[in-house]
Parts: sequence; C-alpha cells; structure tokens
Amino acid sequence: MNRPCILIDFENVQPKALGRLVPGQTLVKVFLGQNQSKIVLELVKALQPFGKDAEYIQIEGSGPDAVDFHIAFYIGEIATQAPGTQFQIISKDKGFDPLVRHLKHRGIEA
Repeated sequence: MNRPCILIDFENVQPKALGRLVPGQTLVKVFLGQNQSKIVLELVKALQPFGKDAEYIQIEGSGPDAVDFHIAFYIGEIATQAPGTQFQIISKDKGFDPLVRHLKHRGIEA
C-alpha cells in the first residue's frame, strides 16, 4: 500500500502545523504561488522531520488557478507512478471538487 499524499495549496491555506501526520508514512507537497516568498517558521519546522518526503513547489508564472493546475498535474503524475496512492488536497478553493469527484470515479482515492 502506498503512503498518502497531502497536497497543500499554500496560496489559500497557510497551516502552521501538520496535525497527526507521521514522518515516513506520508508524502507532503506544499505548493506556493510565484510571488510567495515567505513560509511560516512553524510549518518549516513541522516539515523538517519528513526529509525527502516533503517538498516545496514554487510555481513559475501566474494566473487564475495556476497553483490549482499544478496540484492537478502532480496528482496525475503520482497516480501514474504509484497507483493506489490516496490524495488529500488542503485548500479553501472549491474548484477542486469536480476534480475530486472525477478522481473517485476513476478509482483514485481523493
């Protein structure tokens, strides 16, 4: 069984902690907009124990839903490379709802 993958839309949600996520058991990807140059220190400290299982992805370019498209791309890439991965998108953006329904329809847990 693959580890769950948490994808954080940092443009919409700036968590300071990761709750009960356990290093070594979860992949975490934090997506930053092109102009986001600061990250809350608490989040950085919370991600350090995850090592290579945590990644900051700052997108290049801007525009409506630019970060959202990157998140969708990474879900597709990871789902292809590691079938069975469960995805959780952390965002206040309701635009992900149709994508999540489609993923579920395709048998991808999201």
